[in-house]
Amino acid sequence: MWRVLLVEDQAIVRQGLKVILEQDENISVVQQAENGEEAIAIVEKHLIDFIMMDVRMPVMNGIEATRKIKQQWPDIKILILTTFNDDEYAVEALKEGANGFLLKTSESDKLIEAVYSCMSGGMTIHEEVAAKVMPRLLKRSKSEKTVDVHLSEREIAITKLIGEGLTNKEIAEELYLSIGTVKNYLTQILQKTGLRDRTQLAIYAVKHHIADD
Repeated sequence: MWRVLLVEDQAIVRQGLKVILEQDENISVVQQAENGEEAIAIVEKHLIDFIMMDVRMPVMNGIEATRKIKQQWPDIKILILTTFNDDEYAVEALKEGANGFLLKTSESDKLIEAVYSCMSGGMTIHEEVAAKVMPRLLKRSKSEKTVDVHLSEREIAITKLIGEGLTNKEIAEELYLSIGTVKNYLTQILQKTGLRDRTQLAIYAVKHHIADD
């Protein structure tokens, strides 16, 4: 069962999210916080697998909290949840290591699906902002130093599928590999490219047209 932390400054919203998420037998909301500072304090003391994080909160916002949590606990999955259809929040959240971005207007089943996707290594971006987010991320990456990286045919195939948003399980099924083998390849690819995580690799795949091949 996945241990979930809800970070949202409105108690009524937290309770609503808790009811929705716990409809699934694999999800348990074990902690709640009103702001990013409280979230960090909770993560320091409790074992958390997944965080559903609001953006605009007092004391410490969701973007800053995501950055600090990902720096210290990179394995924790973080889904940014907001009412604001603003691509700037999505860009900043993904740059700081968030595993997805959804609007609070998303249907209940989409929230649960997003948890499964993030926990499986996927990246979830709400369809209303996805079209704006990727161009912004790619534009910002143009100034970054381009490294000549040699990827094997298998590594290119995996990178392509990551760019298409597939999870490790889906990649394993597509390429007839074990999930463990896919994870090993992913580690090798990140080392070769010098990228931090799966989100950056997905952006790399789009930037270098690997996902389009």
